[in-house]
Amino acid sequence: MKIFIRTLFLMIGTLCSYLSSANGQEGPQTDKIKELTIYVARKVITMDEAQPVAEAIAVANGTIVSVGTLDSLKPWTSQFKTTIDRTFEKKILMPGFIDPHVHPSLPAILTQFPFIAPDDWDIPTGKYPGAKNQEDYIAALKNQVARYKNNSKQDKSVPFVSWGFHQLWHGEVYRPKLDALFPDTPVVLWHRSFHELIANTAAIKVLKINEAETRNYEHEIDWQKGQFTEFGAKVVFLPKLMPKILTPESYAAGMENFVEMLHKGGITSAMDMGIGIFGDPSAEIAMVNKAMADAPARIVLTPLITDFITRKVSPENALKQVKKWESESNSKVMLDGHFKLMMDGAAFSGLGQMGFPGYIDGHKGVWMSPLETTYQYARVFWNEGYQLHAHTNGDKSTSELIKLVARLQKQKTRLEHRTLLEHFLYATEDQMHQMAALGMGVSANPYYQYILADMYAENWLGEDRGRNMSPLAGVGRSGMRLALHSDAPMAPLSPLTLVWAAVNRITINGNQNAKTQALSVEEALKAVTINAAWAMRKENSIGSIRAGKKADFVVLEQDPYKVSKKKIKDISIWGTVYEGKVYPVKP
Repeated sequence: MKIFIRTLFLMIGTLCSYLSSANGQEGPQTDKIKELTIYVARKVITMDEAQPVAEAIAVANGTIVSVGTLDSLKPWTSQFKTTIDRTFEKKILMPGFIDPHVHPSLPAILTQFPFIAPDDWDIPTGKYPGAKNQEDYIAALKNQVARYKNNSKQDKSVPFVSWGFHQLWHGEVYRPKLDALFPDTPVVLWHRSFHELIANTAAIKVLKINEAETRNYEHEIDWQKGQFTEFGAKVVFLPKLMPKILTPESYAAGMENFVEMLHKGGITSAMDMGIGIFGDPSAEIAMVNKAMADAPARIVLTPLITDFITRKVSPENALKQVKKWESESNSKVMLDGHFKLMMDGAAFSGLGQMGFPGYIDGHKGVWMSPLETTYQYARVFWNEGYQLHAHTNGDKSTSELIKLVARLQKQKTRLEHRTLLEHFLYATEDQMHQMAALGMGVSANPYYQYILADMYAENWLGEDRGRNMSPLAGVGRSGMRLALHSDAPMAPLSPLTLVWAAVNRITINGNQNAKTQALSVEEALKAVTINAAWAMRKENSIGSIRAGKKADFVVLEQDPYKVSKKKIKDISIWGTVYEGKVYPVKP
């Protein structure tokens, strides 16, 4: 009994300490306030249930001092020198949008290349209309390769790369077909999932890849098809490709694209869910720091299990490396007590681990690492108090994640651990209740059901499971917290697009997915503001507009509660306010 009571008090003390200090912010005290700026808006949507709507916000030193109306702020304005800023008096202010799962290095690399995806893309380097069938895809690919060949400044030892291919739309466009189309030009198709690449013979020769290198990855590399997936891509293909396409100069230019995409999306906070994806996390952290120095946003970096496994770093030594990186954090770029696990394969590649009855065509998903290895890394970081994020797509993988968290809790009980299931392609209602009981949450990509549900329903899962893809409303029914993310570039870096997808549940072909899984506008907006802040353990400082939080706002031209649900993604973003400074979006 004494042991139980002592343990209980230790747990309560740990929780109280966490709640009082975790990611909190000490705002400017009254003796430090010299001047106030009052931002007046047509409407302020606070995402704070205690005061949902306001008209004016008082800001000092980058922090919110008070929220209300010009009249209600008089106790402050009568005491301090005040500037009334009416720039936004005909606009809507909301908390700065938050994307808790992005990959800055992926857009930084991919925006260097042309896109041909099933969906349309509008990025800083151009507009790329979608191709939904093989005929359109091949026509677009031929045009892109022709421009590559006719560019006299192009180094032909660097393969042509195009991003966005997907076999369910574009059919069999593998090595034999690419060889027939482009016998002398090195061509690489970077799959829409990012987890897969296809190369023709000319590209394989340029990259000096030989068949013997692929034999240890026979389940992830199809030599005849020129197809490299998951670890086969990471270990064999990318180490040969990346030195040719990635230089400090090209990465810097690509990161400028990423920062511009953040700003145009109204995002003031984001979390990189996988630093070290290309095997050199220290260099990547340095480059992200350089790119974000003047950006009107902050970013949290998350170490990635597969980086350490690939580099053969033990869980204990991985923890030491992470702590060193954390000691070098700053207010714009930080590592902050997060660690990412990789459970099953990519949703876009159909490599998620699905429970019975599996995939209609009989193919299998993959595990990104042995489950016991995953547990050993998870245990070390769990016991050190880290928040775990688990890349998890299929319901079989969800089941294994539930077992993993239960096992972790059994060996060391933690309150407020906030383990997040990331992506959420498909899970059952029963599993969601089990996750809720364990104190878990969900960070979901609602774009999956927009772009994948038709193909999954017809080819891989059937109508019942396919249409219930991204079962968002079930998260709320179970009592869990839900955040929405883009996993950019798996979805556009646009929280309003995520809200639109979650609320409407319409596919790329205009078909309706399960209405029982649709979110209300309120639920979806919370998922890109206050719930997304919770997913990052930063709800005490960002995610809503109230006194004491950072003065981060997104400036909208229309009220998302007033426009048609089908028009939410088309709301224009005027710009952002980041820590009290105004940043208009460049035309």
